[in-house]
Amino acid sequence: MLAPIAYGLAVLLSLFVLFIGARFLVQPLPAAAGYGVPAKPDGDPAYLSVKGVRDAAFGLLGLALVAFSGADAAAWYMLVVALVPLGDTVIVLRNGGTRAAAFGIHFATALVVLLSAALLFAV
Repeated sequence: MLAPIAYGLAVLLSLFVLFIGARFLVQPLPAAAGYGVPAKPDGDPAYLSVKGVRDAAFGLLGLALVAFSGADAAAWYMLVVALVPLGDTVIVLRNGGTRAAAFGIHFATALVVLLSAALLFAV
């Protein structure tokens, strides 16, 4: 009973991060606004592309681990990758974003990723 929930949450989170990465590549300015720190219209688009590639790669790696590895590998991945939304929380707070975006989006995401790791470790 626990395995489908653990794997399902890991797949869902990985697909979500893949979607976010794709959005940063296709619609960088709206994606940055959704991140919590709007990009300047005349800013360097390379940094938004870097975020898109990073997130897309994290999503694909998560899917690959779930598909081709065991629960332990996927759990360790989720545990380590939870550092990203924790770091994003700090980035949003330090760069003029709202506390609601920092904690409601990024910190909450980190907690869900940690929950995913715990469920995968329990399988």
